[in-house]
Amino acid sequence: MRAALRVLLNGYDYLVLYLGLAWLGILCLAWTPIALLIYPLLSERRGRALGRYFTMAAFRFYLASLSLSRRCSFDLEALDVLRDEPSLIIAPNHPCLLDAVMVISRLPNVACVLKDDLMNNVFLGAGARLARYIRNTPVRRMVQQATQDFDCGSHLLLFPEGTRTTSCPVNPFKGSIGLIALHAQVPVQTVLIETDSAYLSKGWPLFRKPPMPIHYRVRLGRRFDPPQNTQRFMAELEHYFAHELVQGSAFYPTHSLPAQADRTLS
Repeated sequence: MRAALRVLLNGYDYLVLYLGLAWLGILCLAWTPIALLIYPLLSERRGRALGRYFTMAAFRFYLASLSLSRRCSFDLEALDVLRDEPSLIIAPNHPCLLDAVMVISRLPNVACVLKDDLMNNVFLGAGARLARYIRNTPVRRMVQQATQDFDCGSHLLLFPEGTRTTSCPVNPFKGSIGLIALHAQVPVQTVLIETDSAYLSKGWPLFRKPPMPIHYRVRLGRRFDPPQNTQRFMAELEHYFAHELVQGSAFYPTHSLPAQADRTLS
């Protein structure tokens, strides 16, 4: 009997994962023709507002669907206090592909910095362009567009690692977040994303089943004032993440601080 139950549960887990990935693709594809159609018809202000609100709603609906399966849980309520905050940069660590989905699902007016291939992606491109998301190249234009977007009172989602984490607890940070914060003179709100699974991490095969259930938790970290020196700021930011992700974590064992977290500020 127990063996039969394990087989059934294993099959259910595969069903949740495969249908979950398909469901996200369907939601994105359903929005694509609509976004393409209304993009030239709406003003930039209205297109941006509609695009960002719909993306938030779609991602929230998607995560709620996964939660109903009882095989994934998302503790994201900490992000809700940011909804009415003035312009700031939201800087999370990046353990998996769902990180942006989790953050955007709670915030109605957030821009996201995306790679060129994602801005042209058949699933995400049309919606991203309607929402006036920002390309990550060239760097000067990215900084200018981000600064202009803050004039609308929006938030900017930018991952300091630049890609998904491969070196526990965080990769070496990129300098773009410091440049934008310096140029726009907006604070940086750190966000700590924690999970007990490597699912959809860097190098994880898309259809490989992880041990389940999977738990995700998001908590707010320290808010940094706009920097005056970007090099010093980036070193301090990376040092903070490397310590806080372990010391305040629900998933790391006590006293398991990796050697990377002990790098000193330069």
